[in-house]
Amino acid sequence: MIRRLRFRASMLVTGAVVLGACAAQSSAAPQTTTGGAVQSISASDKAEGAKANPQLLQEFGGKLSGPQATYVEGVGRTIAVQSGLGNAKTDFTVAMLNSPVNNAFAIPGGYVYVTRQLVSLMNNEAELAGVLGHEVGHVAARHAAKRESAATRNTILGVLGSVLSTAILGNSTLGQLGQQIFSTGSQLLTLKYSRSQETEADTLGVTYLRRAGYDPRAMGTVLQSLARQTALDAQLMGTADRVPEWASTHPDPASRVQAALALAGTNPRGLVNRDTFLTRVAGITYGDDPAQGVVEGRNFTHPGFKLGFSAPAGFYLVNGTKSVAISGQSGKGEFSTAAYNGDLGAYIRTVFAGLSQQTQIVPDSIQTTTVNGIPAAYGTKRVTNSGSPVDVIVFAYAWGPNQAFHFTTMSQEGQAAQFDGMFRSMKRLTATEASAVRARKLAVVTVKSGDTLQSLAAKMAYADKPLDRFLVLNGLASTSRLSPGQKVKLVVY
Repeated sequence: MIRRLRFRASMLVTGAVVLGACAAQSSAAPQTTTGGAVQSISASDKAEGAKANPQLLQEFGGKLSGPQATYVEGVGRTIAVQSGLGNAKTDFTVAMLNSPVNNAFAIPGGYVYVTRQLVSLMNNEAELAGVLGHEVGHVAARHAAKRESAATRNTILGVLGSVLSTAILGNSTLGQLGQQIFSTGSQLLTLKYSRSQETEADTLGVTYLRRAGYDPRAMGTVLQSLARQTALDAQLMGTADRVPEWASTHPDPASRVQAALALAGTNPRGLVNRDTFLTRVAGITYGDDPAQGVVEGRNFTHPGFKLGFSAPAGFYLVNGTKSVAISGQSGKGEFSTAAYNGDLGAYIRTVFAGLSQQTQIVPDSIQTTTVNGIPAAYGTKRVTNSGSPVDVIVFAYAWGPNQAFHFTTMSQEGQAAQFDGMFRSMKRLTATEASAVRARKLAVVTVKSGDTLQSLAAKMAYADKPLDRFLVLNGLASTSRLSPGQKVKLVVY
C-alpha cells in the first residue's frame, strides 16, 4: 500500500502531509539567464520528470479532470509563460491532484502540481496564479539541482516520523524506525530549500503576477490564508499553537506573508478575477474523498472496503491516499495494508521486517485472536533507542482471501495498552453504513439581504467550529461585513 518514490520534488506550502524535495542534477545543465534562471528546460530534466510523473500522480490520488481542472491548468500555463522559458506554455504540465492536503509543488521537466484542497482555500485567480508561479520559479531557478549539489539531502520522513523520532526515539540510528514506519503514502525523498531560495521563488512568483497583469499582493494573501488554515487545523487537532512541522521543506507561511506583501509594493494594481475563479472552481471535492476513506474526528470509515475504526481519546487522524496516520502526545501509529497470501503470521513478520533499513526487527511472539468476528493477529517488540525502551505493535486483520490490513503503533515503554481500544474498534460496515459516507463539496453562493457571517456559517457541513471554518475558507475576519451580491464559499454535502 505504501510506495516510497525515489525522485525529488519542490514544494510551495505544506498542510498535514509534507512532501517537498528536489530534483536530481541534470547531466546537461540548460542555458541560464542573469540571476540563474534557465532559458529553457533541458532534455534530461524533461526525461526525469516524464518518468516520475505517473508515480507521483498515483501517490497523490490521481490527476483530476473536468472543467475545474481544465481551468486550473490554463491559469498555470499562462503564468508559466511569464517565466521567459522557451515554449513555456507547452513545456509545462500543470495538474490538479485529488488530495485533501494543502499543497503545491513541482518536479524537473516543468511538471507543476496543486491539490484540490489548496485550490479550495484560494479566493481569486490571482492567488492561484501566485501559487503556481512560485513553483514555476523553483523550476526556472533550478533550485532543486542546486540543493542536491549542496549535499543537503534528507532521509525519508513519513508524516509522523520526524515528530516521533525526536519526541520518542531521539536522533540515533534507531530513529530510522520511526521515520520508516509512518508514511501516509504520499511521501517523497525530501530536501529542504534554503530561505534564500524560498525568497527567490516568492520574488519570481510576484514578478510573474505583475507580468501577467495580476494583483501582485495575491502571493501574500494566499500565504496568509494558508497560515490561518494551519492555525485552525492545530486547534481542531488539539496540537496547541501549531501543527507539527512534519518534515516541512518550506518555511512557515506566516513568516512569509509580510515579505510577500512588501514585494508587491505600496500601490499595486492588477486583476484578481474573484468571481470568475469562484464560479469556475465550484463543485470541487473538499476534504477527504470517500474513495480514499473519510476521517470524522477520531473515526475513520472506508466505504469501499466497508471498514471503520476509532482512534484513542486524545489522538487525531490524518488521512492519506495510501494510509491513515494516528498521532498523539504519547504515541504514533499508522493504518495501512500490504501484500497478503492468507498467512497473518507471515504478514506481520513482513511488516516488522520493513520497519528499518538498518536493523532487522522480529516480533517476540505472534498471537491470534478475533475482533468483532474478524480473524486477527498481533506481534509485539520492545526495542531500545538511545537507552530508552519503545514498544512496537503490528496488529493485523484478515479482510479476505487476498486482503489484509494492519496497524503499526509505537509508544514509550509500558504505554502500548493505550491502543487496545483502537485495535478492538475495527469493524465491518454494513451496506447501509457504507452508503451513508458522503463527500463534501465546495459550493459558491451569492450573499442575500439579511445574510450574516453566522447564518452562512451555519450551512457549513461541519458540527465543530463552523464559523471559524467559514471565515478561514473565505479569507474573512470576524468583523467583516457582507454585501448583497457578494460571492462566498461554503462546504456542503
